[in-house]
Amino acid sequence: MELRHLRYFRVVAEELHFRRAAERLQMAQPPLSAQIKQLEHELGFDLFTRTTRQVELTAAGAVYLDRVREILDAVDAAGHQAQRVADGAAGSLSIGCVGSATYSIFPRLIRALRDELPGVDFSVRGEMLVPAQLAALDAGAIDLALLRPPITDPRVVVEPVRSDRLIALVPDSHPFADRAVVDLAALSDDDFIVHAGHGTSMLNGLIVEMCADAGYVPRIRHEVAETSTLVTLVAAGLGVAVVPEPTEALAIAGVSYVPLEPETSIELAAAWIATPASPLVHRAVQVLRRIARE
Repeated sequence: MELRHLRYFRVVAEELHFRRAAERLQMAQPPLSAQIKQLEHELGFDLFTRTTRQVELTAAGAVYLDRVREILDAVDAAGHQAQRVADGAAGSLSIGCVGSATYSIFPRLIRALRDELPGVDFSVRGEMLVPAQLAALDAGAIDLALLRPPITDPRVVVEPVRSDRLIALVPDSHPFADRAVVDLAALSDDDFIVHAGHGTSMLNGLIVEMCADAGYVPRIRHEVAETSTLVTLVAAGLGVAVVPEPTEALAIAGVSYVPLEPETSIELAAAWIATPASPLVHRAVQVLRRIARE
């Protein structure tokens, strides 16, 4: 028995006329009659009563039709659902994001994905440091990461999204709070608040390099896990920080964002494991590209 036998049976049962059923199936009538007889032989009972005037379902045929419809509808639905997954229009997608992008591009990305891919189940993890994101990608805990390069793992595809300027974050009471620009060297006597990367944070490494170029080693007073906590501690007057410009989206009172000189930027990139990458990941990256352009 093959699915085509069931499809043939359903059409004949709906038409109760072999010629019309054959026309609907775009096949000749004799082969269709032969296929139905083969199905009846395999089942061991008649599905139809046939006379020169009419074709009718037997009682067994009527019961069989109900189940055949369920089977064929389920097969069609499975194929449709699988096609949507193959097209990246259905399924599930987990996305991780570094702190500053969590408050800027991340909300727009999720809204756009929700609007364009309503059949997809999204889960999000914000405020993730890069090492945690790479570990989550490797473990399959997230499918797509928004992070700060460089990434050295050859299995990970990295696509630049945008470049974020680094700015100084100081308390409102700081002498430089009202300046149009501040030289990083002028912050050498301040305590710094940084992310708790334990030597693996991409941003922290860059900040240390920048301070070294300015002639000093930053005095780190606090290490925190989340960008929102970092901004809050600066607002409390516990130190200063260097952050990507999109951090301003947090809009926490008590801090000032001051452009730095020399001007320095840090890249934001999308990253995912090259193999296997689901079509849904590629659809999400397409949406991300558009948002970045906007």
